[in-house]
Amino acid sequence: MKIAVVGGTGLIGEKLTERLTAAGHDVAVVARSRGVDVSTGIGLEDALAGATVVFDVSNPGYEDAAAMEAFFAAAGSRLMPLEREIGVAHHILLSAVGADALEGGYFRAKRTQERLVRDGGVPFTILRAAPFFEFIYNIVDAGGQGDAVRLPPVHMQPVAADDVANALSRMVFAPATGHVVEIAGPDRRTLPDLAAMILTANEDSRRIVVDPDAPYFGAHFESEPLTGGDHPRFAPTSFEDWLRHWIAMA
Repeated sequence: MKIAVVGGTGLIGEKLTERLTAAGHDVAVVARSRGVDVSTGIGLEDALAGATVVFDVSNPGYEDAAAMEAFFAAAGSRLMPLEREIGVAHHILLSAVGADALEGGYFRAKRTQERLVRDGGVPFTILRAAPFFEFIYNIVDAGGQGDAVRLPPVHMQPVAADDVANALSRMVFAPATGHVVEIAGPDRRTLPDLAAMILTANEDSRRIVVDPDAPYFGAHFESEPLTGGDHPRFAPTSFEDWLRHWIAMA
């Protein structure tokens, strides 16, 4: 089976591509470094030719919300008509828990991406993931102000990138549902608690300041948790186990 992975050189895309290739699939990696630009369409038709399943795990970055939304709008407007034309059987989108409810920043951009998939005329499934363990340190670092780290009191159930890649790889032979599936880790914590664990593990002496007005990927929270919906899939890897492995590999 030929499978295209849009964003195949990113954190999730690389892991997913490894799993699909190991399973014997013909995998086309759609990425600028491979000569394919999904936002402009350069090289896209050749990359997707013959694909039965398309995974979209692309992510242009988190710093500029307007640029993110523009990227997803451009990519979706090229991907979906082309997939419809060549007869792709299943479009699988990796999105984010909170994309349906949170305003601003990354979540608004992901909502735009989801809408284009829903309206694209191609059978689809959307997998919304809780925040990745791997990104927690980046979030912590972005909140740094001198000797303090200001973070909102967000409740979340973060998940390992490996577990998300495994969940995606198992969807290859599953029929398109036309619905959203959500995946979260096994433990519910607050972002400041996770930050404290990371700082301690890294012997980082900065103090945590809980600030309800601090942004999270450009969004502001009231009480909305990033924990998945009513019936999420739970991934097996705990944050503590992941952190121990991460520190050992550093």
